Amino acid sequence: MKKLLEFKDVSYFYQTKESEVKALDNISFFIKEKDFSSLVGPSGCGKTTILSLTAGLLVPSNGEIKLDNQPIAQNDSRIGYMFQRDHLFEWRTIWQNIILGLEVQKKHKDTQKLELAENLLKKYDLYNFKNKKPRQLSGGMRQRVALIRTLVLEPALLLLDEPFSALDFQTRLKVCDDVYEIIKSEQKTALLVTHDISEAISMSDKIVILTKRPAIVKETLELNLSGNTPLQKREDKDFGKYFEKIWRNLC
Repeated sequence: MKKLLEFKDVSYFYQTKESEVKALDNISFFIKEKDFSSLVGPSGCGKTTILSLTAGLLVPSNGEIKLDNQPIAQNDSRIGYMFQRDHLFEWRTIWQNIILGLEVQKKHKDTQKLELAENLLKKYDLYNFKNKKPRQLSGGMRQRVALIRTLVLEPALLLLDEPFSALDFQTRLKVCDDVYEIIKSEQKTALLVTHDISEAISMSDKIVILTKRPAIVKETLELNLSGNTPLQKREDKDFGKYFEKIWRNLC
């Protein structure tokens, strides 16, 4: 598989009232097309900053970031962003939430895009809820709606910023399986930020481990676990070895 996302010697500084703070220090890594990758590191090390740089919301102080060998643009339309909360509008129906991004991009009359939206709702068991309001759905269903809303825009890369953190543990396990299945089924490339080591291991083909701020890449792990779902991968005999290795790197 070819490289889809590549960071080359990326540093980032931000200003406080007192001084300039270095958040990232010559970060280099790449993600292959159709891979599911994760960023892990100590709290405050700059994981979300990396996502913001990837999305074009921030500009690196040094270095370069390329998507499909092209520079990242401000608010790059090739990138979809899934946040910690689903950000569904309670006064809009599920269908109206799904096509919100299309409305923003003036594509809500594009029959091909609308057909894609309908097909995704049917494929992932949400079509019968298209006229419901978000409050009528479970937390897991809401996250599926949020993901489909992003997929309708057909991004090349999905950025997932702690998307399961607001869910209870049992729901979180189920939604991890659901989101993983959808991303793999749609053959999308994804980059996940999470504080949950087990979550990162169970969902990822690759894990990039960061140090405390200013962050550098301490290690990159390629994972090969048996199982078709994150829940099944947690039962692999090597799962504990990966967990211990990452834990020691973060200590």
